[in-house]
Amino acid sequence: MHKRDIDIAVIGGGLAGGLIALALAKLRPELRVTIVEGGTCFGGNHVWSSFASDIAAENEWLVEPLVTARWDGYDVHFPGHSRSLTTAYRSIASERLDAALREALPEEALLTGVQVSRVERNRALLADGRKLEAGAVIDARGAPALPHMAGGWQKFVGQMLRLERPHGLSRPVVMDARVAQLDGYRFVYCLPFSDSEVFVEDTYYADGAGLDVPALRQRIADYAAGRGWTVAEVTREETGVLPVIGSGDFAAFWPGGGGEGPARAGTRAALLHPLTSYSLPDAVRLARHICSLPDLSGAALAGASYAWARAHWGRGSFYRMLTKMLFAAARPEQRYRMLERFYRLPQPLIERFYAGRSTPADALRILAGKPPVPISSALASLAGMGRPLAPLESAA
Repeated sequence: MHKRDIDIAVIGGGLAGGLIALALAKLRPELRVTIVEGGTCFGGNHVWSSFASDIAAENEWLVEPLVTARWDGYDVHFPGHSRSLTTAYRSIASERLDAALREALPEEALLTGVQVSRVERNRALLADGRKLEAGAVIDARGAPALPHMAGGWQKFVGQMLRLERPHGLSRPVVMDARVAQLDGYRFVYCLPFSDSEVFVEDTYYADGAGLDVPALRQRIADYAAGRGWTVAEVTREETGVLPVIGSGDFAAFWPGGGGEGPARAGTRAALLHPLTSYSLPDAVRLARHICSLPDLSGAALAGASYAWARAHWGRGSFYRMLTKMLFAAARPEQRYRMLERFYRLPQPLIERFYAGRSTPADALRILAGKPPVPISSALASLAGMGRPLAPLESAA
């Protein structure tokens, strides 16, 4: 392929790259877009979920066609507190993203099973020796680790369970922390996709990135048995180890101020919520922003994506502070107390928090009152004198 054949090449067909390609196909149909994915399908094997309040009304058109299931609210459970909230909740299965891309873009623009060895501002070098040249390249390959940053890890195993009898859930359980607190803050997450199908995820906010998949599979089985569910079949399984950011050097993470290298998107640009690791809201926002840019040359797009990510980093300071408190001030088995207290706060505040839109008043409200961690430990963590945060340079 030659430069004249492609205006924008999106390298990485996961959530961030897929949403960019879909948005460009809809809003900038005059552009020739190609998307390259190393796996056999776009999106991989994932179930992405978000609150309806995470997505601005003017951007809903991008997400709605991908929604696999939706609910009018959700529940949370902690040892000392349970609550039902009315914020709508939605889930997207990766198969829906793959289908949407295949419908929106011509077949020749969809490259799967293609490994990329090097990404440059206007060119991608493929592992088989081919060169993919374009007016601009966006690196959206994801990042299992974040160099020059520190924090912890959100890691999980999730399984779709087909049960012999109805499970009795009418809405998601976003956090069930009434389970044994092992390896940090642990909770179980349940999505009822039908009367007898439920996606169950065993999740940990842990200092280390190690994931014992067989152990978590057994814990999911034990949780299901404890709910009185008899599993007929496990129809899908997903694993993940996601960085949770407490501190970092953004300039070192993305050197050159966008003046060198290609545009970035998704986790490769640190476009995620520092505490929750949620990336869908930021992926939607960046996709719309890219479509609005008047100059989509390689240099302009690289500079614009850097500026966007740098501004996001600046807005995340409060969330990084909370991550420090969670990992450096709270004992691992007591971390759940921070979330238990958080879920006693007003629902609009909780919605803004997950959307990454917390106000200064929200921050004061979250920090007000008796902290759920020892005050001395909280102050030490904020001063950088508490338990050191783990480097996020490798999830291996």
